[in-house]
Amino acid sequence: MEQRKKIILTGDRPTGPLHLGHYVGSLKNRVALQDSCQQFVMIADVQALTDNADQPQKVRENVLQVALDYLAVGIDPQKSTLLLQSLIPALFELTVYYLNLVTWNRLKHNPTVKQEIVQKGYGESVPAGFMVYPVSQAADISAFKADIVPVGEDQIPMIEQTNEIVRSFNRIYRTNALVECEAMVPKFARLPGIDGKAKMSKSLGNCIFLSDSADAISKKVKGMYTDPGHLRVEDPGKVEGNPVFTYLDAFDPDVAELEAMKAHYQRGGLGDSIVKKRLNDVLQAFLEPIRKRREQLAQDPAYVLGILKEGTVHANAVANRTLKEVREAMCLNYDFKS
Repeated sequence: MEQRKKIILTGDRPTGPLHLGHYVGSLKNRVALQDSCQQFVMIADVQALTDNADQPQKVRENVLQVALDYLAVGIDPQKSTLLLQSLIPALFELTVYYLNLVTWNRLKHNPTVKQEIVQKGYGESVPAGFMVYPVSQAADISAFKADIVPVGEDQIPMIEQTNEIVRSFNRIYRTNALVECEAMVPKFARLPGIDGKAKMSKSLGNCIFLSDSADAISKKVKGMYTDPGHLRVEDPGKVEGNPVFTYLDAFDPDVAELEAMKAHYQRGGLGDSIVKKRLNDVLQAFLEPIRKRREQLAQDPAYVLGILKEGTVHANAVANRTLKEVREAMCLNYDFKS
């Protein structure tokens, strides 16, 4: 018998166009895995509203931008199912059922939630929707019976909470309707910002976007943070923690030449401008075909939205099958037709 393909659920919040950090952390893996796995790629517009409830138009406009980025980097709608979260009603019904399986105290102490509350500066004004989004995420994952969920290390607590909910549901309702999932952490889980900050982030304005023009890329690379102790060309420089070399590690195809450049930089005699020129050349070569495909696709938004519509129809069918099993296990399978 043919072995069942592993199921992957992955996705992004449509709060802006995607950047190189997204590519390294998730997009690259999605393209690589779509041949061997059954992959659902979700544009999580409802999750985006947990901290953008007052900017619905921003979220709506970026749905198309994110879809363009997906297609431009090589996610193939014939191999991967692209879907829009808000159009899958089963996800929200599952969320309500799962809320009874987790305590408020457990949600408050989820490390990922705690960290993001601090990052977003909520203080005591945390939206309830934001607090319960680990439960919503559990609904997303379990609805498609995902075996694998690609995440950064900071998101592992979310996967652990999903599996807690799955185990609780299966135990309480004496079923095996839901399946546990496994976190997949990529080699380059994230890129630092061009300003040297630990994370590339749209909100911090330290990104190189997949859709950036050649001039924008060149300008951003020239202004990148390097080794602050490398004041003169002849000074030895540090490679570790130097964002320019971190980006080269992620994107430069010539590993041998890159290692020689690192050795030269570390012993001194190699200026930052030379290293940045190499990075600019590497990124221009990498991003130019992506940008051209994106520009071509952007001329026909109806085609792109049609792909989303078709994928969402398929995703609805899959999620509804899971919901049917869940309702049966919970004795909610009423039939008033007779």
